[in-house]
Amino acid sequence: PAVLILDEPTKGIDVGAKAAVHAVTSEFARAGNAVIMISSELPEILGMSDRVLVMRRGRLAGEFTRAQATSESLLRAASDA
Repeated sequence: PAVLILDEPTKGIDVGAKAAVHAVTSEFARAGNAVIMISSELPEILGMSDRVLVMRRGRLAGEFTRAQATSESLLRAASDA
């Protein structure tokens, strides 16, 4: 496939398995493919993403580049603040 969609790919797995999932995902992206990762784990999003879209109540609440994406900016977009 040219696009891989992952929904909570590391939820409930141990640290070693999580690192393996991240390695395979990164290699897939380095090969020129697209990865869409849906995750509720903020460190995972910040560590794995080139671009982050934050959804709130079914609508786009924020779009961030890797440089713009911080814990604070993402949480602000995800909350009603």
